[in-house]
Amino acid sequence: MTNQLLVTLVNSVLGTGKVTARSNYAYHCPVCNHHKPKLEVNLTENKEGNNPWHCWSCDIKGKSIYNLFKLIKAPTDKISEAHSLIANSKSYKEVKTVADVVLPPSFTSIYSANTNDIMLRHAVNYLKKRNVSKHDIMKYNIGYCTEGLYKNMIIIPTYDANGKLNYFTGRSFEKDPYVKYRNPQVSRDVIPNEHFINWDIPIILCEGLFDAIAIKRNVIPLLGKNIQNNLMKKIVTSLVDKIYIALDRDAIKQALRFCEMLLAEGKEVYLVDLQDKDPSEMGFENFTKLIHTTKPLTYYNLMERKLAL
Repeated sequence: MTNQLLVTLVNSVLGTGKVTARSNYAYHCPVCNHHKPKLEVNLTENKEGNNPWHCWSCDIKGKSIYNLFKLIKAPTDKISEAHSLIANSKSYKEVKTVADVVLPPSFTSIYSANTNDIMLRHAVNYLKKRNVSKHDIMKYNIGYCTEGLYKNMIIIPTYDANGKLNYFTGRSFEKDPYVKYRNPQVSRDVIPNEHFINWDIPIILCEGLFDAIAIKRNVIPLLGKNIQNNLMKKIVTSLVDKIYIALDRDAIKQALRFCEMLLAEGKEVYLVDLQDKDPSEMGFENFTKLIHTTKPLTYYNLMERKLAL
């Protein structure tokens, strides 16, 4: 069923449209300015929850009205209205309820630990080698365990927007560990450390918690190589414009898929080339320099990268 509010909004920006086949609307394209109404817009949401549009003259295309309005630099109030209409109508998978996460019984915060504990010294030395500062230790409430399943492991907790624990990662600080990483048996469909995130400014997506600690500012670790449903929903429905994707080169296929999805949602996407290093190896200063030299990804660049795989 056609969204009449959306029709009224699009008409107010592009002029009165002409109804075509399948109840699409044709407009004069503001990009190529063809003398005939060659820009066809689907104002009936499809099965994927999108409103595809395509100019048959210049071949420019996209999946959302919000993306179209941003491309043609529509008035800010119209862009905001499009975002609101689409966010309210767009369908998503049902968000799962995440079971309560509990830190291991022997978890000890480094800042409250007994300074004579030999395990504390090993834990701190390991963190120094990973360039984790005292400020980072305090900021992320990093701790360690002396017994149990997570014995001799650094524990890095993550928290939701309300400061409630929603996940943690354990990393062994032994020299030759039998198991390097150990994670709790709970869903990863969370937004790690959302209590640090400002959704009004650009965000950075990286793989792991040590990467996030190195990047420092407005960064969300994926806890792997995939953007989970809760995080994708939050990104799409937020007003954040710029997304930096900083995944390892072995995850380039996933990174390009996320870039394509976010471009279709009208986001400005930056694919950061980590040059065979991860952010924790590069350090904050080098990573920040890399961010500043990364240019926004276009559909043409995206296709080039995909074909090069």
